[in-house]
Amino acid sequence: MHTAALLLVGLIAALHLYFLVLEMFLWRTPRGRRAFGTTQEFADASAVLAANQGLYNGFLAAGLVWGLLAPDPTGPQVQVFFLCCVLAAGLYGSLTVTRRILYVQALPAAAALVLLLAA
Repeated sequence: MHTAALLLVGLIAALHLYFLVLEMFLWRTPRGRRAFGTTQEFADASAVLAANQGLYNGFLAAGLVWGLLAPDPTGPQVQVFFLCCVLAAGLYGSLTVTRRILYVQALPAAAALVLLLAA
């Protein structure tokens, strides 16, 4: 169970790195607009906001990677903290932006948290 928890934490970190790339560098491109369902006009108007959001996703990814690399007892504690941050952001996003965020962000974080705490 411990290995499954670590793999899921790593996957969530990778997802947040991908979100960073989409929001900071690909926001105005067809790929970025398709991922978020935006128009070119909206993407152009909101690019600075998206880049800021991408930076926050990068911090989440960095925290999860730190948690994976840090020794006990720090590593698991850091993982729990950042998974709670991801879960909170995912729940808020699913309520305010789109329900899809619940499935892409919040549920994987909740699953990793359960596995990590059970391990």
